[in-house]
Amino acid sequence: MPINILMPALSPTMEKGNLAKWLKKEGDKVRSGDVIAEIETDKATMEYEAVDEGTIARILVPAGTADVAVNAPIAVLAVEGEVVTQVAAGAKADAPKAAAPKADAKPAESVAQGSAALGQGAPATAAPSVGSASAAAPRANGGARQFASPLARRLAKEAGIDLGRVEGSGPHGRVVARDIEAARGGKGLKPAAAAPAGAPAGAPMPALAPSDEAIKALYPEGSYEFVPHDQMRRIIAQRLQVAKQTIPHFYLTVTCTIDGLLAAREAVNAAAPKDQDGKPAWKLSVNDFVIKALAMGLKTVPDANVTWTEAGLLKHKSADVAVAVAIPGGLITPVVRNADTKSLSVISAEMKDFATRARARRLKPEEYQGGATAVSNLGMYGIEEFAAVINPPHATILAVGAGAQVPVVKDGAIAVATQMKITLSTDHRAVDGALGAEFLGAVKRFVENPVMMVV
Repeated sequence: MPINILMPALSPTMEKGNLAKWLKKEGDKVRSGDVIAEIETDKATMEYEAVDEGTIARILVPAGTADVAVNAPIAVLAVEGEVVTQVAAGAKADAPKAAAPKADAKPAESVAQGSAALGQGAPATAAPSVGSASAAAPRANGGARQFASPLARRLAKEAGIDLGRVEGSGPHGRVVARDIEAARGGKGLKPAAAAPAGAPAGAPMPALAPSDEAIKALYPEGSYEFVPHDQMRRIIAQRLQVAKQTIPHFYLTVTCTIDGLLAAREAVNAAAPKDQDGKPAWKLSVNDFVIKALAMGLKTVPDANVTWTEAGLLKHKSADVAVAVAIPGGLITPVVRNADTKSLSVISAEMKDFATRARARRLKPEEYQGGATAVSNLGMYGIEEFAAVINPPHATILAVGAGAQVPVVKDGAIAVATQMKITLSTDHRAVDGALGAEFLGAVKRFVENPVMMVV
């Protein structure tokens, strides 16, 4: 019996992927473990190994196809004893086809999620098409329909105004542009409809984000280039929107004096052995010290080495630190496992390897998933201070600013010191204020006294 080769789920969050390349063609024999295709996820390009043995009878999804759903058939494998041509013909006849639209289906605009500032994400009823001159908006109370001009509807969508509450001054009560302008100032609005049964009293009405069409209408045609979102950008947007909507962030900032760290870095780099080409075996960065300090902080304050779940906290036994790496089109966070037990030179070598493979999208899912905290360093870009967004399922993330020489008072006299600000973004569900302060204080001590990280 022929076997369907399905689009694999290469990570827990993967729903779709791009079939980048076939490494086998129709008629080729494959064995278990043979690499048959390359699949692009939002983070990496990965090799897809065959599980069964047989002959590729038919390829259902050609190379270069984007957004292939997980578990969708992508090829058919004829097993031993089957006639490949017959299997291929059957696969062609049975190939899934796109469902035809229903005759009574009507186009509608997609409605964006509710305002991120209010944390609202409930879907709303689709609005009528902007291009329909005769369309009318229903009243908020479900009674008679409220007619409005196309321009009025567009202005209302941009302003987040419910047309059902606007008093129309046009013919037969139709809402026109001047009514929307009046509504912006709070004039000509009917009282809001009663909240539906079960809704909390005083709950804010969902605010609709402007549609793509409404946003584009603000700019003259030809004044911009439209660049569709790729899968990586979509996933980043989804995850960070969820993070800001569901994680109660709070932020703690301290200033670290890093002259000792810089001196230790210079001494360690100067002592690095050279290879035959005269290249040093390692070249430590400030970020390598920060990664190690953050891991040591997790070990010093183990109650901060946690992940929040609705049922309880996961208290981690190892200090695994994710590190934000910028790549074309987005970023990825490879994880340095057991960073507290690794030497600075090993951490440095790992990060160089991660960065190289990340930019080539060759990281494996297990290399960028997990961890309890992360480092985001924009100091190399001259950013003095910032607060990063927590990347679920982490409970914290450390934002590292640029080091700068500043005047300080030392022993009653003015001196010059190199200082760097670090900011801890914290999930208040998992780590309270005092615990977060204790954790950040421990990280600061290791940054300012790097010798403590090697004893």
